Amino acid sequence: MPTPDLILTGAKVRTLDPARPHATAVAVRDGTIAAVGDESDVRDWRGPGTEVVALDGAHLVPGLVDAHSHPVWGLEMATGVDLSGVADLDGLKAALRGAEPVDGWVLGFGLDHNAFEGRPVHRTLVEDVLGGVPAFLRLYDGHSALATGPALAAAGVTGPRVFGQRSEVVCDAEGRPTGHLVEHAAMDLVVGVAPRPSYAARRARLVELLSAMAATGLTGAHVMDGGDPELIDSVARETVLPVRLRFAPWCMPGADPGELDALVAAQGRGGRHWRIDGVKFFMDGTVEGGTAWLEHADCHGQGTQAFWPDPEAYALAVRRLHAAGVRTATHAIGDAAVRHVLDVVAGLGPDGHGRHRVEHLETVPDALLPRFAELGVAASMQPPHTAYTRADGTDEWSRRLGADRAGRAWRVRDLRDAGATVALGSDWPIASYDVRAVLATARAPRGAASGRPGLTGLEALEGCTTHAARAAGETATAGRITPGHRADLTALALDPVHASPDELTRSPVRLTVTGGHVVHRDD
Repeated sequence: MPTPDLILTGAKVRTLDPARPHATAVAVRDGTIAAVGDESDVRDWRGPGTEVVALDGAHLVPGLVDAHSHPVWGLEMATGVDLSGVADLDGLKAALRGAEPVDGWVLGFGLDHNAFEGRPVHRTLVEDVLGGVPAFLRLYDGHSALATGPALAAAGVTGPRVFGQRSEVVCDAEGRPTGHLVEHAAMDLVVGVAPRPSYAARRARLVELLSAMAATGLTGAHVMDGGDPELIDSVARETVLPVRLRFAPWCMPGADPGELDALVAAQGRGGRHWRIDGVKFFMDGTVEGGTAWLEHADCHGQGTQAFWPDPEAYALAVRRLHAAGVRTATHAIGDAAVRHVLDVVAGLGPDGHGRHRVEHLETVPDALLPRFAELGVAASMQPPHTAYTRADGTDEWSRRLGADRAGRAWRVRDLRDAGATVALGSDWPIASYDVRAVLATARAPRGAASGRPGLTGLEALEGCTTHAARAAGETATAGRITPGHRADLTALALDPVHASPDELTRSPVRLTVTGGHVVHRDD
């Protein structure tokens, strides 16, 4: 064996490789795992230039991966005042009073729908504390926002608009905008005129964010948007990206053959620790925004429309990309959306097995559970989102769905029992990027899902390792500690399989290695 660059020794290694489940030492060369063994092997491996890191009993596992994140696009989403801690309308007003304007605007993000206490989202609820300053406040789901009158005026929004995708400028009975903007096309009207962080600011924040992610044990993220390839490539050429990024740019309703060809052509573009691999679709929006596609309307009579006005056009786009060998991921939260995606994949035939995935699937009926394994469709889920719901059903998500559908919340356990690949993530900035919280809430779901069984410690770990690799088609190179796989490794002070969920969220991260580079060390 050539001399390793790095040796990790004195560890309790959980390889997730059935051929050798446990070890105490790992050797790395040129970003790849070169050998897995015991302390007795280290002397033979070591060379004069080898860095040796003693882990002193830390628990070493395959590098943890967030299977759904937005670390580049999210930098703009998470701009301004953090409203994630706001619990009610009084708290919202207090936060806005103290907000520091950004280039003459008040910007905010992370606002919980429940903060409106059951009232319709309306600009008049907050305009009295803003003194005429335009404000644009993103709700936590990333699919809706509240814009004040001056912000709407700056964007020239004076009434309803017609869009080529499921979006709405919500208006009152007289046709006046309430300020509630639902889905991307409607929000983009104001985003286009609101202040945007400079390139230098986004670059600095990206490096800071990825380093902070690595400090929680993350070595990779499936990025469910196109990001900013120029920005990523610039940073990756100058430094080691602490988190490996795999981008899936969006395909939106109305995409013509030329746009689909461009998405195919983009596949494989990348550099060190980043690449474009896959395409992201939206089949619906969110339950709280009234845009999740449901088999039956929610309590407000909403939720009966797909994000693609013509769902068959979505099917045609998926088939075209599939024929070109492109993997797809589709946002589908409501039961009708999930069913439609599965039907489309079923229509691809046997060669569609294992190449497509569904994101979120927050409420799924029993009949759909076995189809994930039958069709080889991965279920990509975000257990931390359960914190936006309440066990007593008084939250906006639960009230809209009703007790029956809310009782089918985040069925990670049921999907695993049905044989599905279940990849786990955070959807940052929708929820914290701390992967330890992802593991913990997968085992102990919160809110509406708190009465449902979670995953075992091993299954949760697999959701961020082997199952994440399977969902990305990377089982030959990632997800296990075995020779020939990428040297993406996470060392925790506590055993992620046996520590309690509460203990796990506080477990020190001793070491994070991405592509053979030590990107975080807890000294």
